[in-house]
Amino acid sequence: MFAIVDIKGNQYKVQEKQRVFIPRLKDEIGSKVTFTKVLMYSPDEKTFEVGSPVLNKKVEATVLDHVKDDTVIVFKKKRRKGYKVRKGHRQGYTSVQIDLIA
Repeated sequence: MFAIVDIKGNQYKVQEKQRVFIPRLKDEIGSKVTFTKVLMYSPDEKTFEVGSPVLNKKVEATVLDHVKDDTVIVFKKKRRKGYKVRKGHRQGYTSVQIDLIA
């Protein structure tokens, strides 16, 4: 059983008991979240339900942790001008565990 869910503009293929890293949510650790934009659902590997645009289903998950990705370095330079800028960025993610697809 799996579902394809739209979470903050990104599509994820999720299954029950699966741990997924999604863009950062404001919810507390341990709280329950519900995603209602289910685009496709499959109870087994042979049959599919496709929404137009969404199905009347929901995916329930538990927030496990808030983490940051590895540092991405942004380096700018203009030759012969003495201009150099080095910046880093760490994207925030939320780790959730999928509890129920209903």
